[in-house]
Amino acid sequence: MPLWLSVLIATLAGMILIRVGIGVLLMIRQPLPPPPPPGELRRVKITYRCSICYAEVRMTVATEEDPEPPRHCGDDMDLLAPIDE
Repeated sequence: MPLWLSVLIATLAGMILIRVGIGVLLMIRQPLPPPPPPGELRRVKITYRCSICYAEVRMTVATEEDPEPPRHCGDDMDLLAPIDE
């Protein structure tokens, strides 16, 4: 392969990598959206387990980011560590 062709391919690959890198950095720099007004439902992903009968409940929407645990078998349910899926 001639030297000029190798240099051309390397230059094009470098330009593509720089454009992709700049695009990723611009996506990351976007600010977080403001929190919704109080009382409006927001997405959460919290799992609770009853300490008596071991029933599990996954909460997907709530009016606040840190809602109170639901009650089951007369007691508050225990918060399980979040599992990223």
